[in-house]
Amino acid sequence: MVRWKLLKSWWNSSRMSSITYDNCEVFPGPHLNMIVGANGTGKSSIVCAICLGLAGKPSFIGRADKVGLYVKRGCSKGLVEIELFKTPNNLIIKREIHVANNASVWFVNKKPSTLKIVEEQIAALNIQVGNLCQFLPQDKVGEFAKLSKTELLEATEKSVGLPEMYQFHCELKNFRERERELENSLQEKTNFLEKMKQRNERYKQDVERYYERKRHLDLIEILEKKRPWVEYENVRQQHEEVKQNRDHAKEELKKLQQTKSPMTQQIQEVEKQWRNLDIKIKEKTIEIKDTSQKCKQKQDAVEKKDKQIEEIQQGLRMKTDEEMDRRKRIHNTRKMIEDWQNELNSTGNSENLQPQIDSINNELRQLQEEKANIDGEMSDLRRERENLEREKKRVTDRIVQFNNMMNLKEDKLRGRYRDTHNALLWLRENKDRFKRSVCEPMMLAINMKDNRHAKYVENHISANDMRAFVFESQEDMEIFLREVRDHQKLKVNAVCAPAQSCAENRPSRSVEELHQYGVFSYLRELFDAPHPVMSYLCSQYRVHDVPVGTEKTRSMIERVIQETKFKQIYTAEERYAVKVSAYTNQTISSNTSLRQAQFLTVTVDADERRQLENQLKVGRFQLRDSQLQKLYERQKFLERKDNELRQQKKERLERKNKRKQLESKISMKHDSLKQMEQDAINLEEESQQTNARIKEINIQKAKLVTELMQLIKNCITLNILKVDLVLQSTTVNSKKNRLESDYKAATVQLRALEQQVSDLGEKKSVLLEKCKGLLRKARQACNLSPDQEIPKEFNTVSIKNKRPHFYKGVMAFQDLPNTLDEIDALLNEEKSRASCFTGLNASVVEEYNRRAQEIQQVTEELEEKKNELERYRQNISQVKERWLTPLKQLVEQINEKFSNFFSSMQCAGEVDLHTENEEEYDKYGIRIRVKFRSNTQLHELTPHHQSGGERSVSTMLYLMALQELNRCPFRVVDEINQGMDPVNERRVFEMVVKTACKESTSQYFFITPKLLQNLTYAEKMTVLFVYNGPFMLEPTKWNLKAFRRRRRQVEQMDQ
Repeated sequence: MVRWKLLKSWWNSSRMSSITYDNCEVFPGPHLNMIVGANGTGKSSIVCAICLGLAGKPSFIGRADKVGLYVKRGCSKGLVEIELFKTPNNLIIKREIHVANNASVWFVNKKPSTLKIVEEQIAALNIQVGNLCQFLPQDKVGEFAKLSKTELLEATEKSVGLPEMYQFHCELKNFRERERELENSLQEKTNFLEKMKQRNERYKQDVERYYERKRHLDLIEILEKKRPWVEYENVRQQHEEVKQNRDHAKEELKKLQQTKSPMTQQIQEVEKQWRNLDIKIKEKTIEIKDTSQKCKQKQDAVEKKDKQIEEIQQGLRMKTDEEMDRRKRIHNTRKMIEDWQNELNSTGNSENLQPQIDSINNELRQLQEEKANIDGEMSDLRRERENLEREKKRVTDRIVQFNNMMNLKEDKLRGRYRDTHNALLWLRENKDRFKRSVCEPMMLAINMKDNRHAKYVENHISANDMRAFVFESQEDMEIFLREVRDHQKLKVNAVCAPAQSCAENRPSRSVEELHQYGVFSYLRELFDAPHPVMSYLCSQYRVHDVPVGTEKTRSMIERVIQETKFKQIYTAEERYAVKVSAYTNQTISSNTSLRQAQFLTVTVDADERRQLENQLKVGRFQLRDSQLQKLYERQKFLERKDNELRQQKKERLERKNKRKQLESKISMKHDSLKQMEQDAINLEEESQQTNARIKEINIQKAKLVTELMQLIKNCITLNILKVDLVLQSTTVNSKKNRLESDYKAATVQLRALEQQVSDLGEKKSVLLEKCKGLLRKARQACNLSPDQEIPKEFNTVSIKNKRPHFYKGVMAFQDLPNTLDEIDALLNEEKSRASCFTGLNASVVEEYNRRAQEIQQVTEELEEKKNELERYRQNISQVKERWLTPLKQLVEQINEKFSNFFSSMQCAGEVDLHTENEEEYDKYGIRIRVKFRSNTQLHELTPHHQSGGERSVSTMLYLMALQELNRCPFRVVDEINQGMDPVNERRVFEMVVKTACKESTSQYFFITPKLLQNLTYAEKMTVLFVYNGPFMLEPTKWNLKAFRRRRRQVEQMDQ
């Protein structure tokens, strides 16, 4: 076991038995310690040992969360021993790590100790292994740029600030928190006091209202005492009035009974007279009915004779009209025969028309044949056009389906990477700003041929490149990034395709040779992509030379790796990465499970889509339309020609058949004329017969009319007698009704008087009992015994219409109203007034006084809170002055060194103290702004805006700016130069050497796997080379003197 030995440094020695080493001892120098070694040799193990040995948390290193995982595999425990420089005696800290239970055993100066004691010892030396400004492990380099401004300020305060600076900052934050609490408490107290004052002000009004309500209640009490006396007096007066009304009704009843008896005899006599008249009226009614029936019979007979005469006259008129019509038809027929005869004489011979008709028939047959051919062609074209329409609809629907699938991919992009989607929308609207073509993000541009293979592509291409835009021109990419990153503040990625296309690169072996291993394709053949995207993927990810296999490949993976020499291989569910050790030349493979695809599962057949779009561009549909239009025009021409020929044929046929038709018509009309001449009627003879029949019927009608007139006269006489009897009956009936009405009225009046007498008697009894009850009630209301005389003050007689003024004292009965309505109105008014004073009781005054005392107490507390707040603000002002002034000076010093470092690199950078509100001490932070190109502005250092190399340079220069100000005994930076380009790496290295090798600076550990050639070195720096591996000499066999001797011999031989 080797020991570190170093004087006058904070690190004197360290022993390790963990992770990479069985045992190792390191001797660092007092200034810059450059630890160099190839990857995997154990450089970072030294960093892990420093962190764990100084009570650092395993999670801070970022490699494992349990301390037992830092022990070399196969060992049960590990050991870290660190010797720290301290006056007068060095401090030795030892930590034993046990794998079984992840436990640690601590020793301080070879004596058992506890973690708490170790942490106190380390804190006393201002060692902070959890501070990224002091201790920056390899896996935490990227997190430095992710530090918020507040976190960076706290880390800087702890690292380079005065010992009390961070303490003052914490006190200010606590003071500010307490100040907020006091302000909130003061505000709450103020609001509470204001509410109490307002509430007590309302209570003051309630007190006044309480006394006012009491005056109303006193008046209500007096009114309620007088009311029963007024009720009693009213009921007593009603009783006297009812008694008088009952006596008067008894006298009227006696008089009415005496006048009722003579009316009955008169009613009986009138009833008998009315019955006799009614019998006579019924007898006359029967006689009138019989006479009327006979009149009706005679009248019907007369009307029947009139109808017979009308029918005879109608028959004569019909025969006259028939004869006149016959004569007119004969005239018209003769005229028609004459006209047809003239037309027949003018018609020529029709034999020469037949050849013309035959010629027209031949032309019509030819036209029909041509029309049939055109109809067939049009039917075929229509069917073909319908088929094309269906095909066009199918093609359009398929293209829409492809577009929907692309929209689905775009929706996934928008949901996962909103900034990238916004940049995509901007790109589509501004493509004219770029000189060469720009490809959309790869996840949209890549189209899988089979979505089952999407997982291979997504596992092979990084997520950052999947959402990256691909440019063919570096200038176009800079324009795009300047717009979306600098102006729109979007977090987007962009890459540039290689100048020389790599899309057609050939694989190292043909896929047919790999079928024996289960390989079915190379990665490039599984998807389609635009040429720049494919060129970039072939250049960056070598997709043309990454085979994809099946389960068969996985089962024989060792053989595949050994025989094919591929760097990456995909099987059905795993990815194999193959490396060759630079030290042992051994092949090392690692495998990881494939994660499921998220973005490329939606596939669109690009070839099919192009074919469909080409089909739409071909004008087959327009060609069919033009052919149909030509045929349609030819068909219309043939139709017109056919109509003309048919019209000509019709005219010639009509001319040929017209002579025969005329001869036939003339013959038929002659026959019809003869028949009409034979059907003549003798009108004179018919008229004589009709007059004779009418005369005979008129004689019979005259006899019937004479008999009817006699019957009418008899009916009139009977009706006159009946009317006289009805008038007599009506007079008698009226008299009878009047007598009956008088009798009924007398009866009703008699019963009403009897009922009135009875009701008045009952009412008198009720009122008497009510008077007694009201008297008892009135006495009880005034607290009078039954036999006590009523006092004079309870007399209800008083001056009327006198309005009491109850506010001046209790009033007497005489001053109150004497009617129930007035009392009730006044009582309701007073109750309403009293009811307005709700929620009032005798305790309201007591509550008012109690709250007045509370207001006084709260006012005193509020004054104390104001004084306390003022004291806190004075303390804050004092602590702020002691904290902020040194802090601003410190930040100015850091900014000066940081700016100088950047200026020496022809770049720009600045550090400032940033806050939005000077009173919010937890929002203070250090802001780092950098500029690496002359045509850009200063931008804040973030994990997204700068590249990895730019972030590494910025981080390193900031740490170097802290180096001369550092109060911590040492600083550790692990592999920060990995992402730098050679120019920046050389500049940063020179700054590190120059700064860390000064006398006033603290010890510095710089770990790197590589160094550039011809770097500048200093005498005070220490270079530690780490050699480790299975083929290295054992430590016991290593002889440094012998190595040096052999080296000098070789140099002499070369000379």
